Amino acid sequence: MGPRSIILYGVGRTSPSAWHGGSGTMRDVKLLLTSSGISNASIRDALVELLGKPIAESSALVVPTAIYPFSVGPEMAGRLIRGEAPTPLTELGWESVGVLELTALPSLDRDVWAATVAAADALLFWGGDPIYLSHWIRASGLIDLLPSLDDTVYVGVSAGAMAASRVFGETYSEPRTAAGRSRTSTELVFTTSKGDANTTMLTAEGAGLVDFAIIPHLGNENHWAASLANVEKWAAEIPAATYAIDDQSAIAVVDGVVRVVSEGHWQLFESR
Repeated sequence: MGPRSIILYGVGRTSPSAWHGGSGTMRDVKLLLTSSGISNASIRDALVELLGKPIAESSALVVPTAIYPFSVGPEMAGRLIRGEAPTPLTELGWESVGVLELTALPSLDRDVWAATVAAADALLFWGGDPIYLSHWIRASGLIDLLPSLDDTVYVGVSAGAMAASRVFGETYSEPRTAAGRSRTSTELVFTTSKGDANTTMLTAEGAGLVDFAIIPHLGNENHWAASLANVEKWAAEIPAATYAIDDQSAIAVVDGVVRVVSEGHWQLFESR
């Protein structure tokens, strides 16, 4: 797709159109699902449109939870909060930015945090392990609040975007060591520049805010599983329509209308 292109697509459709409705899992929450954050002007414009006001007049809560299953998690979470992560998110010039740590919420009375979450203009869900993030979206109690946040924008980055789905798939080259249950497990052989690589493909339940799945980092050399050839195998294991998006693309959803915002490349795989 060309620079700054904005294409309307319906989930599972192959021709441009506006799509309304859904199977009942599509919520009224506004979403901006990205591969690599607010990485270009088109995605930034889409964020402002969803907010309904400038970023400088908007408040955000950033959710670093998904990154903790990795050994560099604490360091990366610190970089995110300081606005030093490679995925533009907290450093956009928000009026205010707070930290929402999902693992802390079960130890708090709901009244302590729910009003703060509801008052935020945007919730910024960062990347990491989407199964771990999905687990804590549920275990924290946030899952019960999300459907009512029709004035709040759910901004997802990588795993944060994947976890918004009803069901998604993720690949793992090593055994998982964090909380969160998968639905299915499949062994796949992916192609890399150094030859074939064995990987475990897990599907899991997400927050159920959208009926389609996301595969991020399409074509990114640092994410070998997301080459086009591998993504085709990946998407075939997900029981939902799946958008593979590169780091210059995003999916915006409001009132059930799904919109691809891209200055790069993306592909829709129909549900099997």
